[in-house]
Amino acid sequence: MYSTTVTQHVNAPRSDVYRALIDPDAIARWRVPEGMTSFVHEFEAREGGSFRVSLTYDSPDGAGKSAAQTDTYHGRFLKLVPDEQVVEVFEFETGDPALRGQMTMTTSLTASDGGTEVVILHEGIPDVIPAADNETGTRMALANLARLVEDGEPGEIRPHML
Repeated sequence: MYSTTVTQHVNAPRSDVYRALIDPDAIARWRVPEGMTSFVHEFEAREGGSFRVSLTYDSPDGAGKSAAQTDTYHGRFLKLVPDEQVVEVFEFETGDPALRGQMTMTTSLTASDGGTEVVILHEGIPDVIPAADNETGTRMALANLARLVEDGEPGEIRPHML
């Protein structure tokens, strides 16, 4: 098991970024790497609330962790601090013992240079997942997050992205 940390500056207020972290429609649009499609099955954004999400490869040759082309994970929210932090524990739905086990993702938001510094710390990532792949996927997702929340009206997630 290992950990990774990825940081992205977003030109939007922390409140807008935080809303995108706890809104299921926003999650489906930003927390997905390029070349994949996201489907949010369940999402109850409260401490102790559960979620379940599937990411499906757009290309038929993409190898999923849960099914032929799909990675499905489920988990719960451990901590929600409005405009500051979201802590989630999750695990892949898989029959592969090398991919089993809980992972923790902590997303921290800090005001910075007129926007928000977003830091995602992944802990407990199975060793069979290359660290470079995890970091690349997280960078893609954070770029999607930035596009989602930037350039909107103050206090508003860009509605055309939802």
